[in-house]
Amino acid sequence: MRGEVMDAAPADVAADEGPGPTVAEGRTPGADAGPLEAGRAVVQAEARALQALAERLGAPFEEAVRLISHAPGRVIVSGIGKSGVIGRKIAATLTSTGTPAYFLHPVESLHGDLGMVGPTDVALVLSKSGESAELMELVAHLVRFGVPVVAMTGGPESSLARAAAIVLDCGVAEEACPMDLAPTTSTTVTLALGDALAVALLRSNGFDREDFARIHPGGALGRKLRTTVGDVMETEALPTLPLDAVMADCVVLLARRRGTVAVVDGAGVLAGVVTAGDLTRLLERAPDPLAVSVADVMTRTPCVCAADDLGAAAVHEMETRGIMAMPVLDADRRVVGMVHLHDLLRAGAA
Repeated sequence: MRGEVMDAAPADVAADEGPGPTVAEGRTPGADAGPLEAGRAVVQAEARALQALAERLGAPFEEAVRLISHAPGRVIVSGIGKSGVIGRKIAATLTSTGTPAYFLHPVESLHGDLGMVGPTDVALVLSKSGESAELMELVAHLVRFGVPVVAMTGGPESSLARAAAIVLDCGVAEEACPMDLAPTTSTTVTLALGDALAVALLRSNGFDREDFARIHPGGALGRKLRTTVGDVMETEALPTLPLDAVMADCVVLLARRRGTVAVVDGAGVLAGVVTAGDLTRLLERAPDPLAVSVADVMTRTPCVCAADDLGAAAVHEMETRGIMAMPVLDADRRVVGMVHLHDLLRAGAA
């Protein structure tokens, strides 16, 4: 059965202005061109192919996302040659972003590995030409099993496309290889389309930072995603003052407790924050700064966080706002800690 097909790849894009032919014109730099010129031509050609891909994404892409997100089983990714290499990466990206997937080699599948395929799975099959004999034999079995096939191919009229439920056109005007033979631009476009599917599925499935942390527990990334504000925050002898305190009371705390003081009411609920920067500005304008009430100096709507917030989120907030510390509040807005940017950074939260 034949699914919807994305618009065919557009004709060659006009070459960039400037001296010398480029790959995008159907010609590579001359034999006497230096490696820098040749390298730039390849990158520019692939960038243009990616832009063309973005412009022709349409209804079939949306349908593929819906099909995969509603499939009860896993995503079977398959391809052979360079498409197989790209397919392995796409399968890994899908799995790491909340869409269970695995790579199935088309040849090995015919020698027992088809046993991994279930009736609730969906297949994502990659092929530049869409005519690989080994791949088409696998596709025939998938169709017989009732597994819907999403084809990613540069051959929208190919045998693979005709067998697929949905066709995503990965066609390119030409390869960046000077002989237009080695898969270069085509593999870049296919990889980008796989990333686009993974991220669209991530959003569709509501996959968030906590989910990411759960399946990436190891290494620096794992530490970043595991570290919470509660792991790092100060909880002893917190730098707090009552609302009736004056700046003379605050100066010592600011100096000893790293430049941030929380102002609380009688129940320990946060009323505001005074920072070393607030003190500096007060000294510039007030004739008797130490007699001024902290309530007149404090920021009444400061940045705050909770103990179970991810440390990376707290780092982002502090770096965005240009602050060095935040009060940590409980559900009743009582101050239960103080977290500092440098402590989060030392803990590997960013």
